[in-house]
Amino acid sequence: MSKELIGKVALVTGGSRGIGAAIARTLADDGADVAISYSASADKAKAVVNDLLEKGVRAHAFKADQADAKAVEALVKSVVERFGRLDILVNNAGVFVTGQVHDRANNLAELDRLFAVNVGGVAAAVRAAAPLMGEGGRIISIGSVVGDATPWPGASDYSASKGAVAAYTRGWARDLGPKGITVNNVQPGPIDTDMNPAANGEFANLQNTKTALGRYGKPEEVAAAVAFLASPSAAYITGATLNVDGGFNA
Repeated sequence: MSKELIGKVALVTGGSRGIGAAIARTLADDGADVAISYSASADKAKAVVNDLLEKGVRAHAFKADQADAKAVEALVKSVVERFGRLDILVNNAGVFVTGQVHDRANNLAELDRLFAVNVGGVAAAVRAAAPLMGEGGRIISIGSVVGDATPWPGASDYSASKGAVAAYTRGWARDLGPKGITVNNVQPGPIDTDMNPAANGEFANLQNTKTALGRYGKPEEVAAAVAFLASPSAAYITGATLNVDGGFNA
């Protein structure tokens, strides 16, 4: 490993499983001390922290509801209090809810929470973290390829939430550029996780056929892109969206 991130502190929201856990481990492999947040999976969060500690870095898990702006602000402050600084913010926490616009059976409370987590939680984290970051800070959000296109009915709300993240990324890059902080967006395609398993029958096969590579991605492949954007090598990349989707949107 390059260990380019020694001396840096990273916060990965939703880091107890799936893509978030892979990102946390990869950043630790590169030398960063890593804080993760979780909402319910305390045992999984503890297991990830133990993995990180075995890599020789500092690590801690914080419980926080990403839909609660005040809780997110407290999370960021707690990370800085415990680790002494914050250099890398990875906005990974997210939820997935479907529902067609004309369907009166939609759970509107779930849809409201989708925006509260996927958009409001990201904005709250960036607003709390940006004033505490110095030059060379990195903000990386995990969007989705459906932020660019909506490939099936019922995904419009989720697509809109991820499209908002991409738009915020461009605007925040302008806002924070004078501070030397980069802001970028990584958009995964179908990735083999608990939320979207590669063994999910017909739906998984449909997603495979839409990729140029004909397969699901691995969480580690998304984590590699995040680690690059967090590294000194990506110092001149900001306001960008990087698709890690196997050609899903090609």
